[in-house]
Amino acid sequence: MTDAILIYVTTPDRETARRIGRALVEEGLVACVNILGGMESLYRWQGAVEQAEECVLLIKAPAGRTVQVSDRVRALHPYELPCILELPISGGSPPYIEWLVRAGY
Repeated sequence: MTDAILIYVTTPDRETARRIGRALVEEGLVACVNILGGMESLYRWQGAVEQAEECVLLIKAPAGRTVQVSDRVRALHPYELPCILELPISGGSPPYIEWLVRAGY
């Protein structure tokens, strides 16, 4: 394991993704955010199968920031129940991970 995490968040559109991502980086909560567009989601919500175009935020942050990042994402997110998942980073480029951990503080 490393001292870094990846937080996966879906958003309804690129504008929302940019707004959330920029806030997280500018506020110093995270080191980097990637925005992936053009994703199609199928999911069950309130008893019905839904289909939607969404964007994904790949949020890179120091380990231990999940609560702070999740709270901030929820405050900025338009969904009633946003997808916020923490994925441990088990390895990678040591210099990049060192930068990621330092930049997030």
